Amino acid sequence: MASGSTPSYSAVLSPTAALSSSSHGLSASISSLSSATSARHSSSSSNISRAYRQASTLFLTRRLPEALSTVLPLITPPPTDDQNGGGAASFEPAPVARASRATRIKVWSLYLTVLNAILELDADEGKEAFGTQEWRALCTKVRNGEVWEEVVHNGYHGVEGDVDADVVINLATLLLAHAKTQTLNQKRLESYLATARTPNLDITDRFSTTSSSTTPRRLRSPTKTTSTTNGGADTPRDLNARVKILELYTLHVLLRNNEWDYARDFISMSPVLDDERREAFLQALQSLHEEQHEAEQREKEERQSREDALRREMEEARRLRAENEERERKRVEEERVRRREGSEVDYGIEERSSASLAGSSSGGKSRRGKAGGVAAVPATKKVIKAVTAPKPAASTSTSLGSRASMALTSFRGVVDRLALTFQANPFAVYRALAFVVGLLLMFGRRSVREKVARVLGKGWGKLRATAGMGVKVSYI
Repeated sequence: MASGSTPSYSAVLSPTAALSSSSHGLSASISSLSSATSARHSSSSSNISRAYRQASTLFLTRRLPEALSTVLPLITPPPTDDQNGGGAASFEPAPVARASRATRIKVWSLYLTVLNAILELDADEGKEAFGTQEWRALCTKVRNGEVWEEVVHNGYHGVEGDVDADVVINLATLLLAHAKTQTLNQKRLESYLATARTPNLDITDRFSTTSSSTTPRRLRSPTKTTSTTNGGADTPRDLNARVKILELYTLHVLLRNNEWDYARDFISMSPVLDDERREAFLQALQSLHEEQHEAEQREKEERQSREDALRREMEEARRLRAENEERERKRVEEERVRRREGSEVDYGIEERSSASLAGSSSGGKSRRGKAGGVAAVPATKKVIKAVTAPKPAASTSTSLGSRASMALTSFRGVVDRLALTFQANPFAVYRALAFVVGLLLMFGRRSVREKVARVLGKGWGKLRATAGMGVKVSYI
């Protein structure tokens, strides 16, 4: 009987033994799988660290194209074909997305630093190093803010609130330095501040969370879970990073968009800032506002001074023009008076000489009395004395001095007008120089010089012939 009961007891215990053996096998397979996964993760981390060190060395030696090509495979998702026959490519995150928080921050910071160095290159140097199309594509990606979307999509599974605070700081600084406008930077920072979890330094919540382990938790992305387990969520470092982000947002980005009141309200109502930091932020904002006001005032004063100087120059030019016109008018009047006096004197000489010639010719035919002849001679002598009087000579010398002074004054006025013209229109100098250079180039040709010499020779011959004819006519 006892011998019969033993088999039945062993038969009852056999399922338990089988279950125990299967659980041991399952645990062994799980441990082997976890070990394989950890080995693969450690291998991937070592590869990422090796590539990061290599890219850092290349960047420090200013070999920017090689540094960029080394860091790009770490942040670019590898293309994988769909093995289920769906016809679409399955998405696989970039290698940096599976790295630790510290490694992930280092890789993204290095990538953004390389981009900043590339955009600081001259246009010719950048085109020579990367090629025209690639260099323009990199500049466009940074200046239009596409690099922010690239970081969120490739490194953080498309969840903007999971981006590490240090990476956000580097992104905001990059866009602050090179973006066309700060509108996109403001929107991205606002989105991040709205979706990211605020750092909590209260340790009582952690004790309550560990005590109630059965409480359901909100699911987060793998990147954020990794950072949380590494102690990167509720640490003083995260709080300082959040304060730095608020500083960039309120004291730089909002001010570039001319939103002073909104920045002041945001600082006053921010729950992250304590009283001391809030007061420091408000003082910095006030000082920046005063500096901007002073800069605007200085710019306004400089603009007003330039306008006043230009107005004074115009008034001076107008005064010089009026003085020159007055001098010219006086000169013309004096010239007209002198011409009138000269014409009157010449007319008297011709009249008296013609009268004396007529008297002498008539005296040869019929002699008049001695009184008449004696009366005619004194009249001629009076005319000669009037012609040879020293008064016209004095007026002539005076007129020559006044002419010389007026000529110098006119020349000075011309020089002043030319100077004012050159100041108002500097391109006139260039046109004059171009005209002189054109003349020099034109006269530098032998054919042109010979042609000009022939034309001048013909003109001089005609002038000599005309002068000879005038001399002959005057002699006759």
